[in-house]
Amino acid sequence: MDSGYLAKDALLGMLFPFWQLVIGAFVVVTLVLSVRQLARRGRSRMMTAMLISGGAVVGLTVLGVLLS
Repeated sequence: MDSGYLAKDALLGMLFPFWQLVIGAFVVVTLVLSVRQLARRGRSRMMTAMLISGGAVVGLTVLGVLLS
């Protein structure tokens, strides 16, 4: 076995959770900024966006359950 290959796998294994954290942080920041902007535009747009987002979440959950 090549020890260099194992070292590369170990390094990637340690870095992978870090990149997940970075991507998650960007998603949270984007979500907060978009919700703030939506809230400034008024209640009617906020309600429409919440209904669409909720419908998308429910639809994706149902699709995931059916396909698993």
